[in-house]
Amino acid sequence: MSANATILGLSGTRLTENERAFFADADPWGFILFARNVETPDQLRALTADLRDTLGRDAPILIDQEGGRVQRLRAPHWREYLPALTQMERASDPIRAHWVRNRLIAHELHDVGIDVNCAPLADLVEAQTHPVLRNRLSGETVPLVTECARVCAAAFLDGGVLPVLKHIPGYGRAAVDSHKSLPTVTAPRADVLARDFTPFVALNDIAMGMTAHIVFADIDADLPATTSPVMMQVIRDQIGFGGLIMTDDISMEALSGTTAERSAAAIAAGCDIVLHCNGDRAEMEQAVTAAGTMTIMAQARAATALGQRRPPVSVDIAALAAELETLLS
Repeated sequence: MSANATILGLSGTRLTENERAFFADADPWGFILFARNVETPDQLRALTADLRDTLGRDAPILIDQEGGRVQRLRAPHWREYLPALTQMERASDPIRAHWVRNRLIAHELHDVGIDVNCAPLADLVEAQTHPVLRNRLSGETVPLVTECARVCAAAFLDGGVLPVLKHIPGYGRAAVDSHKSLPTVTAPRADVLARDFTPFVALNDIAMGMTAHIVFADIDADLPATTSPVMMQVIRDQIGFGGLIMTDDISMEALSGTTAERSAAAIAAGCDIVLHCNGDRAEMEQAVTAAGTMTIMAQARAATALGQRRPPVSVDIAALAAELETLLS
C-alpha cells in the first residue's frame, strides 16, 4: 500500500501518544523537523528513530538546515553557519567553501537520523528580492547560482543526505514574503523562462524539488505555482523536472482557502506531496484527507529519490571544519 501524500510536522521534542497514534494511522510519506523539535543530539536521534518506528519503515525525515537565519540545529550542539550570500562574499574560494559548508551540514544531519535537507536554493538575487530570502541565496548570475546549487547537492549526497531543490520555478523576483502574502511576478513569460527558470532547467536531474508559492502573471495570472496546473506543466515540460515535487509549506499565508482546499488543489495541479509544517493536528487531518494516497507516478518518483540514499563517504570532519575557517578568515 502506498503512503499518504503528505510530509508532516510534530509539536515538540518527543512524540506524544496522540501524535503516535495519528501518524501510525495517517501514514505520511515522511516528516519534517523544526527548532521546536530540537534539544540535543541524543534527543534527536531518539526522536528520528521513534518517528520511523511509528510508521514501521525507514521514512524520510526532512529539515531546513541552510545556515544563517534558516538553521534548525544551532549552537551549542551544532555549528553556526553564515548566511549563504554572506559566505559567498567572504570566502577566499567561494565554491570550495560552499561544498565544505554543506558537507559539514550533511554530516551533522546524518548523525542524528535526518536524511533529507530542503536545499539547495536556485533562486536568483534580484534588486527587489525580499529580505527574508535575499541572503539565503548564492548570487545573481545564472552560472554562479547553478554551480553553487550543484555543489551543495553533491555535498549532501556525499554526506548521506538527499537534497531538495527549491523554490521551483524561481522565487528571486518576489518582493513580498510568501509566509505572509502572495508574491506576483509581472515580468513577461520570455524573460522568466530565460532567467528565473534557467538554473532549474540545469538542475532538473535532482531527485526532489519544492514549489514556490508565487504567481507568474504572464503564465497563470490567477494561481500560484503550487496550485496551478499550467505552472506545474511548465515545471514538468519546459523546465524538465522529473523528480518528486513537494509543495512549500501548505499553511503559508500566500495561499487561500482551508488547509483541505489548498492540499487538494496542489495535488490536482500536479504536486506529488503536500508539505504541512506547523504540527497543528486539525490542519494535518485536513491535509491527510485531502492529499490522499500517493499516485503511481508519485510512488515511482519517491522510490527513485530514496534509492539515492547511501552511507556517507568517509571524510575527515575536523579537517573540513578547519578548512572552512581558513577559507572564511
